[in-house]
Amino acid sequence: MSNLSDRGKAIIYVAIAAVLWSTAGLFIKWIPWHPVAIAGLRSGIATLVLLLYWWMNEKSLPPKPNLKKSFGALNYMLLVLLFIGANKMTTAANAILLQFTSPIWVIILAAIFLNEPFRKKDIWTTAAVLMGMGLFFVGNLEFGSMFGNFLAILSGLAMAIMVVSLKGVKVGSPLEIILWGNIFTFIVGFPFYGGIIFTQVSLAGILFLGVVQLGLSYIFFAKGIQKVSAFEGILIPVLEPLLNPIWVLLFYGEYPTIYAFVGGIIVICAVGVSSLRNA
Repeated sequence: MSNLSDRGKAIIYVAIAAVLWSTAGLFIKWIPWHPVAIAGLRSGIATLVLLLYWWMNEKSLPPKPNLKKSFGALNYMLLVLLFIGANKMTTAANAILLQFTSPIWVIILAAIFLNEPFRKKDIWTTAAVLMGMGLFFVGNLEFGSMFGNFLAILSGLAMAIMVVSLKGVKVGSPLEIILWGNIFTFIVGFPFYGGIIFTQVSLAGILFLGVVQLGLSYIFFAKGIQKVSAFEGILIPVLEPLLNPIWVLLFYGEYPTIYAFVGGIIVICAVGVSSLRNA
């Protein structure tokens, strides 16, 4: 990549992060542990990777979080726990696509708590996303799957709250929030570690999730996001909800319902068009 411009490298870094994020659903499906145990150990391993990266760049440990950063880290912890729980209880496609509704929750929360105007085009976007969300529940009457869908929606809401809370943070690196969020998640998982059984598959899976899918992905994202345009910063991460169900379909054999497929297209198109307009 020596011949690429800094912006070209940044685009590749963000794309790599999105591709790595998209592998979460597959590896979560492969590991037969309690969702909180998966979330906790994944975050514990990712914390070591991020701490090493922080030390190599800053030559110090990250500072203690203030109230706003702690709130952002707690919401990061919530979205991680809810997302992994959703992946265990519904399809990977449902989990990631329903979490992808988070930009709509950001619009609503920003209008309520940050006094940002709720524009007419936001009303149409929100209506389209809600219609798409509704299709995920059509013909899916099993309690476990429906509850997993609700967890996925809540994970999108938790992500939105984290984004809104971070808008008030003016000093420090976004990586601090991710670091402390992973530390909190690891601590919450302690009661669930005693019953886990390590196999070659589960050990390889949790190491990949912690080191590559979460740790390295955020390092790539942090290196690239500041040098891409708003348009690219919005468009490239759409790779995650597009690729996530494909990996699970190819290597796990899990098919989303036709209603979820149509609903997912509606959600992606509505959020994508809204984001591009804002960019």
